[in-house]
Amino acid sequence: MQRILECVPNFSEGRDQTVIDKITASIERIAGVALLHVDSGYAANRTVVTFAGPPDLVVEAAFQAIKCAAELIDMRLHIGEHPRIGATDVCPLVPISGITIDETAEYARALARRVGDELSIPIYCYESAAFSDHRRSLANCRSGEYEGLVYKLQLKEWQPDFGPTTLNEASGLTIIGARNLLIAYNINLNTSSIELANAIAGEVRESGYLKRVEESIHGAFELDKMGKPIRIPGTLKNIRAIGWFIEEYGVAQVSMNLLDYKKTKLYQVFEEVRRCAKGKGLTATGSELIGLIPLDALLEAGRYFNQKENLSINRSDQMLIEKAIQSLGLNELAPFIPEERIIEYVLTKKTR
Repeated sequence: MQRILECVPNFSEGRDQTVIDKITASIERIAGVALLHVDSGYAANRTVVTFAGPPDLVVEAAFQAIKCAAELIDMRLHIGEHPRIGATDVCPLVPISGITIDETAEYARALARRVGDELSIPIYCYESAAFSDHRRSLANCRSGEYEGLVYKLQLKEWQPDFGPTTLNEASGLTIIGARNLLIAYNINLNTSSIELANAIAGEVRESGYLKRVEESIHGAFELDKMGKPIRIPGTLKNIRAIGWFIEEYGVAQVSMNLLDYKKTKLYQVFEEVRRCAKGKGLTATGSELIGLIPLDALLEAGRYFNQKENLSINRSDQMLIEKAIQSLGLNELAPFIPEERIIEYVLTKKTR
């Protein structure tokens, strides 16, 4: 089986196309690596790039992209809706075929060491590449964001895994790791309220939300007998979520990562957010995918929505995909073109 590794770095630049083009060009210069997708968001001021190929070549392309971003992005000037901690905010390696997650973790650690040593950028290793349990979570590693790094780097438990122990003011810090395939997915709401979007995010995400004394998003937190805030678990496993407002679209979104889409299905996430939104007098009007999605996730969604409407689930892949796009509202903000957004289709096209 051919050894294929995917890399999905997130860069803290979504507005200057010249910078984005230079970063992607640094990836494309590595022969044997296929640039699969580039997804930029103006309000988030963030670009998610997806590329794949043989492991050694992918790691080299990742290093060159991180180096390019460090030269072009100044975090002291960065403003955006998405949480971020560095010019290259996070750089996960993802096993696609012929390689295990443990092997992928070793590639991630080697990349982290090289970036720290050669580019003088502090590095945290996360997920399967983490050296300690409290660093497995991306949210934990990113907590405090760029503005909190001066303090965070002084704490013993948050010393970098690689690179300098002091802040690189221009580049910030980069989080590098190994993880299985996830789906980055945003659901659109018919409101501009970040507070309502955050409330829905808290209800669905696995980590849940802090209970309030009063049924109000502004109420004080309820404490247990030990004086600690009471946390109510969310309704969906393997889900991370936040709420935000996207000015370019004029809508609030529940922005999520599906950490294991085989256990918590795409259609389940959409239906649960729709249910929670309805409970607050809102409507989930549609959704958008960031980056690429596995074919089976859309096929499952198509079958689910057909079955929900008492239609046959024995349809062609094309018909099931069309049903999923329609039912999830994936065309609401921009055209969803399967040939450009489904991993298997893009890989086939790019690696012929």
